Amino acid sequence: MVALLILAFIAITLFEVPSLIKKKMWGELAAFSVYLLIGMALTIPQALGIRLPNPTKTIEALFRPLAELLK
Repeated sequence: MVALLILAFIAITLFEVPSLIKKKMWGELAAFSVYLLIGMALTIPQALGIRLPNPTKTIEALFRPLAELLK
């Protein structure tokens, strides 16, 4: 399953990156790379059966002090 995911990410990269480079869209290429790496970092552990923490709890913990200040 992980090999299939890696092949899918490689296929997406081979399909998207050449046109971004050809058009010299460096900002878009950087954003694409960041989102692709985040996607890989989240899907590969999930495919391996590793449970990932819920990001909602982290976001909630970060913004709780701000919410308390605004009350």
